Amino acid sequence: MADRSPAADGGVTRVSMSRVRLQGARATSVLIWLCALLLVLFIALPLLAIALRVIPADGVGDALGGPVVHEALRLSLLTSGLSLLLTLLGGTPTAWLLARRSFRGRQLIDTLVDLPMVLPPAVAGVALLMAFGRRGVLGPWLDDTFDLQLPFTTAAVVIAQTFVACPFYIRAARAGFESIDRELERVSATLGAGGARTFVSVTVPLALPALLSGAVMAWARALGEFGATIMFAGNFRGRTQTMPLAVYQEMESGRLTNALVLSAILVVLSFTVLFAVKALARVAIGQRPAGTGTGA
Repeated sequence: MADRSPAADGGVTRVSMSRVRLQGARATSVLIWLCALLLVLFIALPLLAIALRVIPADGVGDALGGPVVHEALRLSLLTSGLSLLLTLLGGTPTAWLLARRSFRGRQLIDTLVDLPMVLPPAVAGVALLMAFGRRGVLGPWLDDTFDLQLPFTTAAVVIAQTFVACPFYIRAARAGFESIDRELERVSATLGAGGARTFVSVTVPLALPALLSGAVMAWARALGEFGATIMFAGNFRGRTQTMPLAVYQEMESGRLTNALVLSAILVVLSFTVLFAVKALARVAIGQRPAGTGTGA
């Protein structure tokens, strides 16, 4: 029997190694899909559990038509909308400065802006009280000068929501501004457009996917805010009781159906807005010129 040549042995070895690599790649792919599936199920199961409890529950219709749900929903939409407006007005120029300008203290400001994202909500509420409360840093001045007392008012809800939500928008908007090819802005300037017109007609449209993503994240964070709100604004029905606070009170009072209905509304509302904005962002990305980046 003739001896096998080294070339033949090398070919067999390469084929064997290719099969091993292929099997390893398949095993890795299966493991990745399994981990992703487990995580998705972990997120989806609690949300599905709310629906499974709400659908057969007695008194759902009465809860939906009840004043607690209506007042909490109205107040949540009002305050989170005002919070988003304040975030857009203050957060957009802040994000642009952090993305485009180098100045002394920039890193400090960048860290300070992100700080509310990692602060415990209760600490944020205490901080707001120490700043704007009647015995706080600005509270006495506001009271004496404008006869304005912010704590435990609807305005306090908006302030608390803005404080904890604005960093989410600023981070996304900053990434969007950083991703823009500045050559496009220079072209706009050479065509005679001023700085403000270039920003509105060129910069904002190119960063729009990131701005939309940041805005919806900030709005969703404001809608779900609990800790800072209850510490700074209290939990007064019709005045400061947003939907998360109403869920807490209804659960504490043993009215499970009301708590489930409120929770289901929050889940559906948040999911619908988030899904719609992500779809709009994908459309906006598809309409951008090539080479400008996604910004999100």
